[in-house]
Amino acid sequence: MNILAAAQDPTLQTFENDVWWITLIKLFAVFVVLLLLTLFTIVYERKVVARMAVRPGPNQVGPKGWLQSLTDGVKLPFKEEIIPKTADKVVYFIAPVISATCAFTAFAVIPFGPVVSIFGHHTALQLTDVPVSVLVLLACSSMSVYGVVLAGWASGSTYPLLGGLRSSAQMISYEVAMGLSIVAVFMTAGTMSTSQIVKAQAGNGSTSFDILGWNPTAPSWYAVLLLPSFVIYCIAAVGETNRAPFDLPEAESELVGGFHTEYSSFKFALFFLAEYINMITVSAFATTLFLGGWRAPAPITTFWEGANSGWWPLLWWFGKILILLFGFIWLRATLPRMRYDQFMRFGWKGLIPASLIWILFLAGVRVTQDKIDGGQRYLVYIVAAVIVLGIALLWPASKKERVYSIEEQLAARPPGSFPVPPMDLQVPPSPRARRAVAERQPATVGAAGDDDGAPDAEKEV
Repeated sequence: MNILAAAQDPTLQTFENDVWWITLIKLFAVFVVLLLLTLFTIVYERKVVARMAVRPGPNQVGPKGWLQSLTDGVKLPFKEEIIPKTADKVVYFIAPVISATCAFTAFAVIPFGPVVSIFGHHTALQLTDVPVSVLVLLACSSMSVYGVVLAGWASGSTYPLLGGLRSSAQMISYEVAMGLSIVAVFMTAGTMSTSQIVKAQAGNGSTSFDILGWNPTAPSWYAVLLLPSFVIYCIAAVGETNRAPFDLPEAESELVGGFHTEYSSFKFALFFLAEYINMITVSAFATTLFLGGWRAPAPITTFWEGANSGWWPLLWWFGKILILLFGFIWLRATLPRMRYDQFMRFGWKGLIPASLIWILFLAGVRVTQDKIDGGQRYLVYIVAAVIVLGIALLWPASKKERVYSIEEQLAARPPGSFPVPPMDLQVPPSPRARRAVAERQPATVGAAGDDDGAPDAEKEV
């Protein structure tokens, strides 16, 4: 790391010396940046998805359609607002405000760049920082679920309530996986301050322990050093933001529009704004924790010493954000929506155990680094990795449930009950087809049931 960049690294004391009007300027700048990024991301998503689907996309409003989201944002507040008679008016109004407020608040501790000069005052390109900034981010993301749940409950309708319950279960499960993936960053950087985590990835020797012979004085992104944590975080972030293929709370084919079905006008715009700001927030969080924050990639810093000084880091920060946002859009255009039980099983039985095993491995590395030296340490690491892989491969598979045929499912339901779709989503045979099968196999008519689907007790004997 060059000396110029080291002199401009912010510390916790940097934010204590800010004058009040500098803080107001940065607060206003963060608000404007989030609004502009939201408008850009909406058009960005529509254009990328249209290109992948070989469609024109927005191309009428503004230069090549880039003002389409601005016109939509101006139109929404002026549309007619419809409030259901059965809605709880107070909670109905507060719910979208909670979602939007939590989305904006989370950005207060995200670092944009190093210490710069604004009107002669030296300040960091970050609104504020505290020793537990990462916990502030997790708290804001956890509080946002209240807006979704309250919106579903206060609407006084069935489908929004189901969407709110889905979202609460989804956010809780994937919040656990996201928190566990960040634990590895704490263990490596030795701090929870976002500005200091970015500094630790610059290679200043501030990391708390050596991993597999890694030199803490060499710059390295945690996305490479802690690859399993980065992958788990990215998956959990998609589930946390209710984005495809994990957009189960807003499943149009099942819940009409999800928790915001009964919302319109400005309140719907707040939910729409919160969703896209959450996408930007988790992307900025991933950039801070795993991609070196506002620092330029290594190939650029090798031939340009001033890449991490002044206002240039804003360019690298925005570039990383746009790449991660493209990942969100790519997933939406590529993968189909998962089934809800599969989605929850993947979170509780896949991501969380994988995170715990990875943290256990890192803890073992930290314990053994001072007690075992030389080649013996690497031998211990290899043996531990082999044991973990062996347990994962030889772990007994859960007992598979018996898959019942359509005829067995129809025969098992009580007489006169309402026909429920089978769990495997197969289309049941028509009565004519069942009658033809019964005529060809008269001995098994009782097992399959009569034409009305009710079991025949006499023929079963």
